[in-house]
Amino acid sequence: MVSYCQTDVGRKRSLNEDFVYASQQSVGPLKNLFIVADGMGGHNAGEIASRLAVESMVDHIESAAEGSPIRILDSAVLAANQAVAEKAGSDKSFAGMGTTLVACTLEEDCLYLLNVGDSRLYIVGEQIQQITRDHSLVEEMVRRGELARSQAQNHPEKNVITRAIGARSTVRADLFDVTVQEGEIVLLCSDGLTNMVEDEQILEILQSEPELETAGRKLIEAANLNGGADNISVILIRVGSGD
Repeated sequence: MVSYCQTDVGRKRSLNEDFVYASQQSVGPLKNLFIVADGMGGHNAGEIASRLAVESMVDHIESAAEGSPIRILDSAVLAANQAVAEKAGSDKSFAGMGTTLVACTLEEDCLYLLNVGDSRLYIVGEQIQQITRDHSLVEEMVRRGELARSQAQNHPEKNVITRAIGARSTVRADLFDVTVQEGEIVLLCSDGLTNMVEDEQILEILQSEPELETAGRKLIEAANLNGGADNISVILIRVGSGD
């Protein structure tokens, strides 16, 4: 396994409310752990929410008992939700804060992952496949047939989230386990990338750049060249033999 992570404030924001975590080493019973969180809220509350969610999740996993990776991730995201919700209720300046979150761990050829909100995970090989499904108003409209997929990218309510860490006293994450092949790339990212860069351009960059660091920098550069309207975070993981 080889990985690379980077977060960038973008061109329109003065504060980076994204928070990323990447460990190729064991975290508690998990063999590795990767997380992207995209905070929201007034003042600097989004920055606090994303950091708190990730740190709470990591702390929970570090002390977790052995078990299935999916159950460990699910339990950890509930702990993260509790921590952010309690913080949001502790001070009026934090009211309404929350964060999206996408996380994964890789064991041999199986990727275990979860997401809440519209931060995404893709698997990239000969093609690009979005594994997660956005928890957003626009995505729900597409699923109900009220909006064409081609209209979703530029819809004025694209950033309305229907699920977030800390928004309520409990949260339901979508959970997945997916088989991956050696050489494929796993991409975790905030919507600061996907709102600015089409999937086809992401695929082109990842296929044309063998070095993950170069590819990651080019993804962020592309988002900024296309407007950089939000914070941009990417984690890239190349699946290797023996992972």
